[in-house]
Amino acid sequence: MPRLPLSNHRPLRPQQRGVALFVVIVFVMLSMLLALWASRTSLFNEMVVGNDADYQRAFEAAQALLQDAELDIRREFPDGNPCTAATCRDLVGAADKIPADPSEVTPLLTTLDSQPTKCRSGLCTKRTGRQDFWNYTSATNPPPPDLKPGEVKLEDMTQPTVGARYGQYTGAAQGSATAQANPILQWDATTPNNQGGWYWIELLKYDDREGGPDVIIDPSRADVLALNLSPNVVYRITAVAYGRKPNTMAVLQQTYARQPRKN
Repeated sequence: MPRLPLSNHRPLRPQQRGVALFVVIVFVMLSMLLALWASRTSLFNEMVVGNDADYQRAFEAAQALLQDAELDIRREFPDGNPCTAATCRDLVGAADKIPADPSEVTPLLTTLDSQPTKCRSGLCTKRTGRQDFWNYTSATNPPPPDLKPGEVKLEDMTQPTVGARYGQYTGAAQGSATAQANPILQWDATTPNNQGGWYWIELLKYDDREGGPDVIIDPSRADVLALNLSPNVVYRITAVAYGRKPNTMAVLQQTYARQPRKN
C-alpha cells in the first residue's frame, strides 16, 4: 500500500501579544514608586527627628546657661561652695561685678547705660523698646519698624565683651559632666560668636515703696509676699543657645530674686 506523503506544514501556534510583559513592567514601576515613597518618608522622618533632637540639645544648653547665670549672681561653684576660681568675677578683676551693697547698684547701672548695647561682661541694664533682641538680626528684612535707642541686633549682643559664656565667671570647668554631655556648652577663644551659648543678666532695681519708679510692690497689701532683698535688685536672665544645625536656636528667660539667707 503506497504511503501518503508527509505534509510540510506545521500546526499553527497562537500569536503572542506581549500582555504578560506589560503587566510585569507595571508591577516593577509600582514597586519602584513604593520604594521611592518609603525612602522619602524615612528621610523626612529622620530629618524631623534630627531637628527635634538638635532643638532639645539647644534647649538643655539654655537651661544650663540659666543655672550658670544664677551661680554667677550668687558667686558660687556648681556644688554650692563660694567661687574661688581665677575666673570668678570677684577674682578675675572684672570692672563689672554683681552688686553686693546698695551703694554699688546705681554706679553700675550708670556705667552699663553708657554702653552701646546697654550690656558689658554679661551684665545689662534694662533697654528701651523691644526686649526680644534675639528676633532682630542682620538677616531681618525688613527691619522692625520704629526702632528706639538701645535696640540692638543679636550679633551685637553675642560679643565676648558683651555677653557671658557657660562657666566664664563661675569656675564651671569645660570638662565638667554638664559641658561634656552637651557640646553646645563647650567653647574657647576660637569659638565663633554665632555658635555655642550666651547669657545676659539684667539688673532691675526693686522699690518697695508705693509709687516708686522701678519694680514696685505695695507693702500695705497683705496678699503680697514682700521680698527680702539687699540690695533691692531683681535679675532678669536671658539665655540663648545655638544648635548644631543652622537656624536652630533656643531662648529661655527667667526672673531671679536673690534673697540673703538668714543666720
